[in-house]
Amino acid sequence: MSVAKEFEAANANYVASFTKGDLQLPPQRKVAVVACMDARLDPARALGLEEGDAHVIRNAGGRASDALRSVIISQQLLGTREIVIVHHTNCGMLTFTEDVIRHKIRTDLHQNTDHIAFLPFGDLEQSVRDDIQILKDSPLVLDVPITGYVYEVETGKIVQIGENQ
Repeated sequence: MSVAKEFEAANANYVASFTKGDLQLPPQRKVAVVACMDARLDPARALGLEEGDAHVIRNAGGRASDALRSVIISQQLLGTREIVIVHHTNCGMLTFTEDVIRHKIRTDLHQNTDHIAFLPFGDLEQSVRDDIQILKDSPLVLDVPITGYVYEVETGKIVQIGENQ
């Protein structure tokens, strides 16, 4: 069975007991979480979120610059007033450089990706600090509290790295 078919079966079970169809569009806790797409990180479970609590914006590495469009919409149209950034240990973004990924794509796909910033990093904690700074410095992002964490995939613990109040 394909994974998509498994999802359809799981969704049928979910629908059978679904009771949250009346949640409001804006997130109730007025927070946007920017997190890595890594399958070992479940931001809702790790942060104690329920449906309707927060916007969870995910991308490779949890990079703020990739999430900027969503953060702006979250703040301007849906009222979020706090940002949390979550990167994690053992992240795949620590394992390559821009040159490595560009070469692989050129070799495997015969395509040029010079127009794409893949945003790998060599220092996990610094990547969190950098992403806080990117959001703090953007004139398109409101002056709101921004807190950064590293999620430990080995323990499930979040460790605060930086905060902008």
